[in-house]
Amino acid sequence: MKNIVLPVDFAESNDKLIDGAIQFAKEVNARICLIHVAPLDIGFAIGDMGFQYFPEVEQNEIKGELAQLHQLEQLIISQGVPCEHLLRQGSAKELILEYAEEKEAAFIVMGSHGRSGMYDVFVGSLTKDLTKNSPIPVLVIPCHK
Repeated sequence: MKNIVLPVDFAESNDKLIDGAIQFAKEVNARICLIHVAPLDIGFAIGDMGFQYFPEVEQNEIKGELAQLHQLEQLIISQGVPCEHLLRQGSAKELILEYAEEKEAAFIVMGSHGRSGMYDVFVGSLTKDLTKNSPIPVLVIPCHK
């Protein structure tokens, strides 16, 4: 069975991405390997005394994100597609590519929000970075409204 790595960010557009990934997984007889990459600075805040770290904030955020991943995994399984999930913290591009290599993924499935131009200049586009740098084929599903 092939593996498909599916990075998720819990955006509103996830529904289209998940539906497209499920359909594609069924077509190619694949398992979906969900990954969510959380930033390293979740528990940090800036205030009068500069940067402060709040471990309980980070723990609560990670716990909530793991619960969301588990819900997505159950949704995918309920549609007849094998699924597993993973949460890591760090640089999204590097961790997604590492996970895809680790899982010997046949594909990475990403969403496109339909933004371009100045948005990419200031924010960057993970989908664009992955399509440029991945040795694994990347399927891009349009998720904009």
